[in-house]
Amino acid sequence: MILFTAAFGGLTVGPFWAQDRPWLALIAVILLAASVVFLYNSSGLPTAGFSVTIPNIIGSVPASRRIGVGLFGAAAVVSLWVAGAKTKSLAKELLISDKATIVMSAGLIAVFAGGPLAMAATSAVRRQVAALPQTDPQRQLAEEFMTGSRGIGLLERALMFAFLAAGQPDAAALALTAKSLARGPSSDHGRYASEYFLLGTLASVIASLALSMAARAAIGLSVL
Repeated sequence: MILFTAAFGGLTVGPFWAQDRPWLALIAVILLAASVVFLYNSSGLPTAGFSVTIPNIIGSVPASRRIGVGLFGAAAVVSLWVAGAKTKSLAKELLISDKATIVMSAGLIAVFAGGPLAMAATSAVRRQVAALPQTDPQRQLAEEFMTGSRGIGLLERALMFAFLAAGQPDAAALALTAKSLARGPSSDHGRYASEYFLLGTLASVIASLALSMAARAAIGLSVL
């Protein structure tokens, strides 16, 4: 992941090799990629062939997590350095912009209010699963699949709203396709997982689409 980020980023900023900011931005992205690797690497740090004992002064947090947090902080510092005054002026414009307030409000409603909508849409499936015996393999498979769906739903609605509000429905469809490929249930999960996935996804799409269309119409843009 880190090597791919560095290679693709280098190809992207290559035409601007004489400027400092593109390369600093690339460094920030590489640091961010490295922080993600360390934060979510469950296998720990790679071995270097030897070990060094360091006194533990910040609790029992794994070394990989500490390194990941440090890299993330470094990425944030470099990003702020690159953005500079533009970030400050953009933040000021967003704070006083009625259009930005409308879009952000609609986005928050779509992301968080879409959750209860998805819960309501999948309530019948969840009741059917809960009625199954504890030892039923179908129940175990369905519950295993439904675990963690809340966080994925939040991210899904956020991405879809952002793309739809930006007038990029093709990108929203791509995000939905990527979610289906990565998260979609297989035949091994059973019919309950498939119904849960389909109903929850449709509810998230409806929430994101409705709120993005309302936001765009409110600020004077076409609904799509």
